[in-house]
Amino acid sequence: MAENNMISAFKNGKRITKLLKNEKTISIISPVNNKKISEFIKCNEKDVNDIVEQSYKSYKSGIWKNDIRFRSNVLRNIGNVLGKHLDRLAIMETEQIGRPLREMRLQLSRLPEWFEYYSSLIRVHEDSIKPFNGNYLNYVKRVPLGVVCQITPWNHPLLITIKKLAPALAAGNSVIVKPSELAPNSIIELAEICKEAGLPDNIFNVVLGDGETGSYLIKNKLISKIDFTGGPQTGRIIGKVAGDNLCGYVAELGGKSPMIVFNDVDLEHVVNGTLFGTFIASGQTCIAGTRILVEESIFDKFVYKFVLKAKDLILGDPFDQKTHLGPVITSKQLDYIHKIVMKSLKEGGKLLCGGRKYEKLKEGNYYEPTVIVGDHKNIIFHEELFGPVVAICSFKTKEEAIKLANSTKYGLGCSIWTNNLSRAHTVAQKIDSGIIWVNDHHKNDPSSPWGGLTKESGIGRENGIDAYHEYTQTRSIIVNCDEYKSDWFGDITTRYS
Repeated sequence: MAENNMISAFKNGKRITKLLKNEKTISIISPVNNKKISEFIKCNEKDVNDIVEQSYKSYKSGIWKNDIRFRSNVLRNIGNVLGKHLDRLAIMETEQIGRPLREMRLQLSRLPEWFEYYSSLIRVHEDSIKPFNGNYLNYVKRVPLGVVCQITPWNHPLLITIKKLAPALAAGNSVIVKPSELAPNSIIELAEICKEAGLPDNIFNVVLGDGETGSYLIKNKLISKIDFTGGPQTGRIIGKVAGDNLCGYVAELGGKSPMIVFNDVDLEHVVNGTLFGTFIASGQTCIAGTRILVEESIFDKFVYKFVLKAKDLILGDPFDQKTHLGPVITSKQLDYIHKIVMKSLKEGGKLLCGGRKYEKLKEGNYYEPTVIVGDHKNIIFHEELFGPVVAICSFKTKEEAIKLANSTKYGLGCSIWTNNLSRAHTVAQKIDSGIIWVNDHHKNDPSSPWGGLTKESGIGRENGIDAYHEYTQTRSIIVNCDEYKSDWFGDITTRYS
């Protein structure tokens, strides 16, 4: 690539570069040291509209949507090819977002499963026959939507993109991804992997840019559906545009997941489990266990053991295998986390550890693992922070635990920790969350539906057959199995139906 050229998109099966002259560029900054990793040219409105047009032409050609077996074979091959590049991609993800390489290697090792699952699903999926009144055959087929756009976040660049991409491709759509401007590099690599695996050109394209670029994409009249992961405020804005555009919309938004700990548990094991639920990815996940509700009789013991473990967590170079926590994504996010922690303390929260920026690595965006106990009305129990901060309070009864768990505007994830499975099932039925774990947290699978129960946590579902249905629509075909003999206008005794 010439020095005065820079990548701006992936289209026609290849990276698209442009001359730097008169173009707006965006730098990708490492959260480890706030130094530039790379740079790209943001797509302008003309670029975006051209990519949508190319995607639409490929969709209408039928090269992808018309042959389920071809789609299934290519999806499986994408999974196979992806598996050969995982170590390189894990390094790239760590460079972009600062998550420990150990975490990224393990997370990415499962990504081929999504392509394998949807490759198999579309081979065995059966259309339906409806009990239509009279001598009629009514069969219903699921058909693709058209060109869909997916706006993906920085915290799990590949995982969340693939969770959306695999079912959308399986359904026969053309897909355009606008990755976060903070971490787009691995998504371009994914597009190249799909091309290598046999995906036809312009069935999966990528536009690079910021929110302005995304706005050009979602308002294009050829877009049939928008899939977004991010914050509720942006989700509302995109939802309004989807309404104006009369296109479908699915969104995975905010969370403030409770972890409910009852007094019959093994404290050592549950402290380890809840510590993982809180601090994995430095708390930068939508389903992070950021509220721990502990039964009163074991509250002091639990908090003591939890804080001891939290203090032992190692912040450092994400490429060091000993590192437990990396940085948060930006210096702006770091400042926001600290601001809310300070506000929580002013409201009466008690700081047990952390509560400050990590000065030993002050060139990066590191925040110490932070534990605050207090009244559940405190801001720390309600504000989504996306950082290594957890709030803990006690409860006296099962009913109080349920009430506290349901007392935020979010309803994405929740975990219940108890050895009493009867109680676990009872509580799970009363929690307003779309994903509930019992004696675990964070676990994910291609077959398992993923999404929130309340508006602030989103609309629609990822994963499983639910996601496949999100990316298809029904076509009802009604066949009269008798000879047509009716004369509506000539015979007044003819029945309409």
